[in-house]
Amino acid sequence: DFTYFKPAGDSTAERVAMVEKAAEEGYNVIVMPGYAFGGTIAEVQNDYSDIKFVALDVSEGDLGGVELASNVYCAVYQEELCGYMAGYAAVKLGYTHLGFLGGMAVPAVVRYGYGFVQGCNAAAVELGKEKEVTVEYVYGGQFYGDADITAYMDNWYQTLGVQAVFACGGGIYSSAAEAAAKVNAKVIGVDVDQAGIIDAYGEGMTVTSAMKGLYPTTYDTLTDVIVNGNWDKYVGKIETLGLVSGTDPEANYVQIPMGDGTQWSDSFTQDDYKAMVKDMFDGKITVSNDVSKAPSDFATVIAVEDQGAIKG
Repeated sequence: DFTYFKPAGDSTAERVAMVEKAAEEGYNVIVMPGYAFGGTIAEVQNDYSDIKFVALDVSEGDLGGVELASNVYCAVYQEELCGYMAGYAAVKLGYTHLGFLGGMAVPAVVRYGYGFVQGCNAAAVELGKEKEVTVEYVYGGQFYGDADITAYMDNWYQTLGVQAVFACGGGIYSSAAEAAAKVNAKVIGVDVDQAGIIDAYGEGMTVTSAMKGLYPTTYDTLTDVIVNGNWDKYVGKIETLGLVSGTDPEANYVQIPMGDGTQWSDSFTQDDYKAMVKDMFDGKITVSNDVSKAPSDFATVIAVEDQGAIKG
């Protein structure tokens, strides 16, 4: 049996309340997606030792110094790799004025952004487009779009001439999509293949999406834990997931869509993408995840205009 226990609000207390409700109803495996569940895990893991907790996107830093109990497994992702893929694809597809709109500057979002800059830079090097590619870079300060952020995106698209924005952070894509629709510009999705929801604002609006494997992590982990009885492989671990195949991009925990969710063209084909993934897997392409740097530190031939945060 499966039930979705949705917290009533955005607080640890409200998340803990849902864990308590699930426990009262007899559920013994609970999946929690998002870094904000770090405080919840710290609070409940020892109170419910008979429940297995699977947490996605919860890193050591999100736990507030609390050591994981043996009934918790956490998975984090190499977002810098799929961010790189998306940036590389965008420049290879002919976009030269790009934007990165992050939600809040938490490590996962920063890794996405820094990978994106590195991918844009690498493609510009390959194409010989030195000083021809620009990335506008800003954090919204929140994980949802609103009128203020939409106005900021309007300026990017309409005044600065940005062609495509990588909207990275929960529902913040809505502001990028609303602004893009006004001028027939483009958006790059995040976490999952967002073409279905982005293209609802305008047909063909999605360039690609930087995806991480939230679904396969959940499916694979629960299958191994429940069906195969292999919880001992996961206990107390924080595992970083990324590439597992150099020949099958869709087997990896970080990727871009192989289907219609990416704007394939003669300048960037599926074979080009497969070759890039193989080079990543083989170590010929390396992508930094150093979040202590500035985005411009990763730009050798492109310009990065770091605009800080819109809010906060």
